[in-house]
Amino acid sequence: MKIFWLIGEKFLKLSEELGCAYKMFMQILHTFLTGKYDKENTTYQMVLIGVKSIPVILLTSAFTGMVLALQTAYSTRNIFNEPIYIGSVVGFSIVKELGPVLTAVVLAGRVGAAIASELGTMKVTEQIDALYTLGTNPIRYLAVPRFISMVIMVPILTIFADIVGIIGGFFVSVYKLGIAPVVYQNDILDYMRTEDLFHGLIKSVFFALIIVTTACYKGFTCEGGAEGVGRSTTQTVVISMVMILVSDYFLTALLVMFGVG
Repeated sequence: MKIFWLIGEKFLKLSEELGCAYKMFMQILHTFLTGKYDKENTTYQMVLIGVKSIPVILLTSAFTGMVLALQTAYSTRNIFNEPIYIGSVVGFSIVKELGPVLTAVVLAGRVGAAIASELGTMKVTEQIDALYTLGTNPIRYLAVPRFISMVIMVPILTIFADIVGIIGGFFVSVYKLGIAPVVYQNDILDYMRTEDLFHGLIKSVFFALIIVTTACYKGFTCEGGAEGVGRSTTQTVVISMVMILVSDYFLTALLVMFGVG
């Protein structure tokens, strides 16, 4: 009976946290739709979240495209005795899956952790309580600018990741495998559609919502001093990555069902 009691306790705690996180998400969304947010802080967050994340995103996507082209060439060579359809495999894999997923995972580790630690530190040092005392809504001042910045910048970074990943596969295909550039190009242009690009971009928006909602919730509910800040930061990264990978399957199934990609 103790096992069932423990399982039930964990389930109730999880349900409560999901409910509180959803409530915070609705508060952020309502504040955003009413236009009550700090526009200057939003621009600043866009620079922190988007511009300063470009180097690591481009580096990750470039080598992902390169290794994907290499592995595809070796696999198709064993089956067809020559490397074929490398452009198609790299293009579809990057644009529909690896681009948005890897971008979201990198941002969960870099930006999600930063948001959770910053807000968590403000929470344990009672700076958020001070905002309430001064009549300032912390959701409007702290959460909404990060929410807007994340939703805007993640799809943009995903597009950069797609382009650089395909270029990385191009260099490996041409200079390592000896494939003609026009063949790699035609493999992409002949089979890829606009819907395939939107498939990845739509998923990137949902991934952005997952990261920023998790980070803000864990930051605003942080307790326990410095140890609590570290715990909230770790939980933000782990939960965000797991939810990104889990939601990727369901989003893919829904998008395919509605004919997007």
